[in-house]
Amino acid sequence: MSEWLNATAVLITAFGLLSAVVAYRMVRDVGSALAVLLDFLVAAGLVRLAGGLSWDGILLAAAVVAVRKLISAGLATARRTAGVSVRGVLYPGGRR
Repeated sequence: MSEWLNATAVLITAFGLLSAVVAYRMVRDVGSALAVLLDFLVAAGLVRLAGGLSWDGILLAAAVVAVRKLISAGLATARRTAGVSVRGVLYPGGRR
């Protein structure tokens, strides 16, 4: 069963990479795409952790969650302090 969980974790990671690319192409926002990727990496880490509990696995999952939270907080702060969206700068007249 451990091999099955490892394969599932790799598949979730691959779907995460693909989803992040699709999210970027649709929204044109690196922060949103990165958030999607990190959510999938958290899911893959938790699936891998279910295969066998070890302190290394727990620390890795906690590190991925912490990085995801830090990046999300940093991007939210950057958006609030900037006050202007990138799309508004590139296309002053609206969407194209």
